[in-house]
Amino acid sequence: MTDVRKDRIKKILSEIPLAAEVYWLVRRNENPANVRYTLRHIKEVLPETIEAAQSARKHAQPGKKVFLFASMHYWLEHITMMGIALAGQGHDVTLGYFPYPKWNIMQSKFDIRRQAVYTRTVLKPVESVMKLIDLYHSNGTYVSLPDEIKAAVDEVTGFDYMYAFQTEEVDTNHEFYQFRHERNQLTAKVVYNILRSNKPDSVILPNGTVMELGVAYRVCRFLKIPVVTYEFSEQKQKMWLTQNDEVMKQDTELLWKKNENLKLTEAHKKKIETLISSRKNAVLFTNFSRQWQNAPSEGAMKARKRLELDDRRVVLLATNVLGDSLTLGRQVFSKSMTEWIIRTIQYFIERKDVQFVIRIHPGEAQLKNGSIYDKIRETLPLLPDHIHIIGPKEDINTYDVMELADVGLVYTTTVGLEMAMSGIPVEVAGKTHYRGRGFTYDPESWVDYFKILNKLLDNPKKTRLSKEQMELAWKYAYLFFFEYSYPYPWHIFFRREDFNQNSMKYVLSAEGRKKFGETFELLTFGKKEG
Repeated sequence: MTDVRKDRIKKILSEIPLAAEVYWLVRRNENPANVRYTLRHIKEVLPETIEAAQSARKHAQPGKKVFLFASMHYWLEHITMMGIALAGQGHDVTLGYFPYPKWNIMQSKFDIRRQAVYTRTVLKPVESVMKLIDLYHSNGTYVSLPDEIKAAVDEVTGFDYMYAFQTEEVDTNHEFYQFRHERNQLTAKVVYNILRSNKPDSVILPNGTVMELGVAYRVCRFLKIPVVTYEFSEQKQKMWLTQNDEVMKQDTELLWKKNENLKLTEAHKKKIETLISSRKNAVLFTNFSRQWQNAPSEGAMKARKRLELDDRRVVLLATNVLGDSLTLGRQVFSKSMTEWIIRTIQYFIERKDVQFVIRIHPGEAQLKNGSIYDKIRETLPLLPDHIHIIGPKEDINTYDVMELADVGLVYTTTVGLEMAMSGIPVEVAGKTHYRGRGFTYDPESWVDYFKILNKLLDNPKKTRLSKEQMELAWKYAYLFFFEYSYPYPWHIFFRREDFNQNSMKYVLSAEGRKKFGETFELLTFGKKEG
């Protein structure tokens, strides 16, 4: 049967009441619509998980009224475990979810209904400790949205488009934009309708910037409902979370103020040195889950030789991945990261007294769509010999180039922080978490930017960071890499392993509460951040 014919049949069946439900009951396969939609990881541990929560709940004090939100099956698995844990601690928990497999694929109503009945069947036991709401089938379609929420839907849909196509330009007429806008608008209507009529004490949801998650966050802020957004750090059994803000903005203001008088010990410094060494040499560090380089360090001199650099000063510009969530909405004075990079290259075309090296983020090697590398080549196909571009797939270690740099330019990447730790003056063009901490140059306009750049290039020795500034950078690095995240039992990328390793019985035990209790308090506003 052809795909076109299948789609036609599904469209017809989607209009027949209970057709999808009967189909699933007959087939009963793990992936209901032949896509990667599965709850098998939580299904494996659900009986003992529910039993542990029920037991703990008998002795728990009544807690808060908490609403959890998820979209996509992997977030649903993860936040269901969170909800069960909160229920076991005495909270009145409601979980609202959309039964979507992925954020970027269009499905027929028939397939979504099949996923919905599969989800209800798997999660049925959870209703003994908390409420479940299938948001796809909830009332809200005809809700009239306030203008502020309509604007939020447009903003988030723009972010979705940028994220999908690795671009900073949005085509609102594109089929994908229309698809995402429809989904985001449905989310806004349903979530607005539920939360407006039955306000919880607080809401918990992942990310808070893009997709349905970003829309739900903005609805909470409009309704003035306390909301926590969370994401996962690079460390296993650790999470980032923030109260009443988007977690991917990585706002470290409270952490920085709280540790204003912190003096790094030798143990602190050793820990940072070991982490930076692992990043530099492309190896994993303790419980961190990723490598930061494609190739290990070969030394600065080999990098100089491979790039054919001479004795002129070196300026290193390190890019972010185009369209990444760490760049969305991070403009300070430029329209976009792309504009900042292009205008900076145009400036350096005339500066033949220095050598300008652009390090394209290695993560762009995995992209299927846009790339900042392509944008540069399209806009400026011919570059003079003193401008060098290191492509995302080139096996040149960024840290080797950093050793050669006299000046660093960044948007939001942590490469800027690491250059400052070495005393290199760094100018920051985007809204990054370490901006304004006393060890970077932070322009507010194009005029400021080029004035500072001229100053850095004209007086390279005088603009090297002082010992005090370097110490600030080291302290900040320690706080960000080791204190900003919170201990949490289940990591989204290792949830099957973690569900088994950190059972609900352990998490709700005295030992588990000692280890993870503060995080759960922060999630429910039982404790204020900072």
